[in-house]
Amino acid sequence: MSPASSAPAAPDPLTVVGIGADGWDGLPDASRQALCAAEVLIGGARQLALLPAECAGERVPWPSPLRPAVPGLLAAYAGRRICVLASGDPMFYGIGRTLSEVLAEQAECAPADAPGGPAATAAGHRLRILPHPSSVSYACARLGWPVEDTEVVTLVGRPAENLVRALYDGRRVLVLSAGAHTPAEVAALLRAHGFGPTRIRVLEQLGGARERTAEGVAADWDLPPGDALNVLALDCVRAPGTPHLSTVPGLPDAAYEHDGQLTKRHVRAATLAALAPAPGELLWDIGGGSGSIGVEWLRAHRSCRAVSVERDPVRAERIGRNARALGVPGLRVVTGSAPAALEGLPVPDAVFIGGGLTAPGLLDACWAALPAGGRLVANTVTLESEALLADRHRRHGGELVRLAVSHAVPVGGFTGWRQAMPVTQWSAVKPPSDAPSAVPSASPTPSSQENRQP
Repeated sequence: MSPASSAPAAPDPLTVVGIGADGWDGLPDASRQALCAAEVLIGGARQLALLPAECAGERVPWPSPLRPAVPGLLAAYAGRRICVLASGDPMFYGIGRTLSEVLAEQAECAPADAPGGPAATAAGHRLRILPHPSSVSYACARLGWPVEDTEVVTLVGRPAENLVRALYDGRRVLVLSAGAHTPAEVAALLRAHGFGPTRIRVLEQLGGARERTAEGVAADWDLPPGDALNVLALDCVRAPGTPHLSTVPGLPDAAYEHDGQLTKRHVRAATLAALAPAPGELLWDIGGGSGSIGVEWLRAHRSCRAVSVERDPVRAERIGRNARALGVPGLRVVTGSAPAALEGLPVPDAVFIGGGLTAPGLLDACWAALPAGGRLVANTVTLESEALLADRHRRHGGELVRLAVSHAVPVGGFTGWRQAMPVTQWSAVKPPSDAPSAVPSASPTPSSQENRQP
C-alpha cells in the first residue's frame, strides 16, 4: 500500500451557512445543497425554524452560553456532516470567528503522534464558509451610505458604553442591536453623552418580508420596543456645549473624574506617544490613579487591551467609571499593590509606571515581564524616583527627558506663567537579548502615587 493510500481520509469540512431574515428563499443553491446534505444542523432556534422539512438533518439549537459549548458539540457530532447556521456573514461578528478559533486551539493541542500530527488535525477540521449579505450591507443599501465610510459598533453581548468612542459630530454609525430594547438604551446613552439631537433609525428584519423602519431623535425618544432583529442607524449630532473629545491622546483633564492623581493632558499626550500603542497590544498601567493612560491607550484602537493596577479601592472604582464614560469599558482593573499584583497577568507589550516607582522590585519586575521589543515608560516628579530612573537609563539605555509645562495665569492686571511640577520620563525598548520572565514573587508593598502629577 502506498503512503498516500494509507493516510486517513480527511473528514468533511465543517460548513457554515449564512442566512438572512428572508430565510430559505434568499439562499443560493450552494447553501441549500449544503443544508440538505447535512446530518446535523446547528444554529439558533430562530434560524433553524427558517429551514424547510427537506433539510432532514438532526436540529441542534445552540445552548447558552455559546462559546464554552462549541468544543463539546463538535466532539459529540464528530464524524457526521455538520452544518452551522449563522446570521448574515458568519465572519462578521459571527459564529464563523468562534469556530475558527476553537478549531485552531484544538489543532494546537493535538498530540504530536496523532496521524499526520497537529497540521493534519488543522487541515481535517477546515471550515467551509457560505456567506449571506450582512445586516450592515443591507442597512447601507437602504440608507445609501458607503459601507467603507460607516462606523460599525456591535452591542451583541457587549456593554452599550462601547458606542461612546464612536460618537463624533457628523459621523454615521451603524449599531448591531442586542434586541428590542437596544434602541431605547442607545437613545439614553446618546442623551447622557451630549448627542441628544442625533437621528436614530431602527431597521428591522432587513431583507425579509416584515422589513420596516422606525425613526426618531434621541433627545425625545419614546418609541416602544419593536422587533428584536434590528440594526440602528445613527446620524450623530453633538449638542451645543458638549465637550469635543479628540481621537488622539491628550483628552481634556475635565473629561476625567479624579482626586488630583491624574497624568495631566500635555504630559499624557507625550507619555502615550512614548508608549506607542499598536492594534492588538496589551498595556500594564501601574499605579492607575484615574486610569487616564489606560483609557487613552484603549481609545487608540478597538483591538488594544489594557490592565490598570491600582492599590486604592476607591481609585480603582473611579478608573472603571472613567473607562465606561469614555467608551472603553473593557479596561481591566486590578486592585492591589505592585509588584505583587502583577503575578499572573498576561505578558504586556508595554508598561507604564505612573505611581509606586519606589516600591522594592517594581521596576525590575516590569522590565523582566516585557518581551523583546516591549516598551517601558515611567514618569516621576520626585528626586528619589528620578534617581531610580537615571540608574535604569545607565543600565538599559533608552531616553531620559524632562517635561515642563507652564500655563498663562493672571498676575494682578497682567498675565504671567505658572509652571507645573516638571516630570522626568524614562522610556526604553527591551532589546532582543533580554527574554521575558515571570514576575518575581514579592510581598505586597504599599505603592504610593508620588509619580502622578498633582
